[in-house]
Amino acid sequence: QVQLVESGGGLVQAEGSLRLSCAASGVILKLNAMGWYRQPPGKQRELVASITSSGSTNYADAVKGRFGISRDNAKNTVYLQMNSLKPDDTAVYYCNANVLTPDIRGVVRRVDYWGQGTPVTVSS
Repeated sequence: QVQLVESGGGLVQAEGSLRLSCAASGVILKLNAMGWYRQPPGKQRELVASITSSGSTNYADAVKGRFGISRDNAKNTVYLQMNSLKPDDTAVYYCNANVLTPDIRGVVRRVDYWGQGTPVTVSS
């Protein structure tokens, strides 16, 4: 069993900054790609940014140049630095990780895990 615990969300004024963290714990043989998704009120969940185990990154067009994703493999943690925040960035932010882990029978599988979500509210 693997758990993802997010932190760092909150209320911020437009043009402000926040840093989200997501720590993975449990039986982790390998932590593959990790990413951040968000779900604005009344909308579907969307990819914000992702990072591979080797550090290659990918960003949604809406956040390019403003957000930065990074990871600390020694701590099994992924970060999302959010700068120049806009009211349109208001959403619940979810951490995602693809993990190599044994199931209950000991068979090693690649499994996607999600965090519980952390709300980010940007006021104008």
